[in-house]
Amino acid sequence: MTIHIVLPFHLRTLAQVDGDVLLEVSAPLTLRSALDALEARYPVLRGTIREYETGERRPFLRFFACQEDWSLASPDTPLPEAVAEGREPLVVIGAIAGG
Repeated sequence: MTIHIVLPFHLRTLAQVDGDVLLEVSAPLTLRSALDALEARYPVLRGTIREYETGERRPFLRFFACQEDWSLASPDTPLPEAVAEGREPLVVIGAIAGG
């Protein structure tokens, strides 16, 4: 299946990508399989979205699918059908902290 991933500007710049990313991902489509495919295609992104050792989401990054926050969901939970069918993107957002 072909999915659509929206990356924040700093990760697009690092991966030298103009715009959004279209990726082929094998079923079942989960956050883990989508990120595995993204890192396989763009190795420079390894360690920028997930920690090398643990695979945990890095601080200040959030994941959204179908306008829902998937940041704290299990990485092995199937993503929504709309993402799997390419109708909705998987969005990676760089969060900002401060006050």
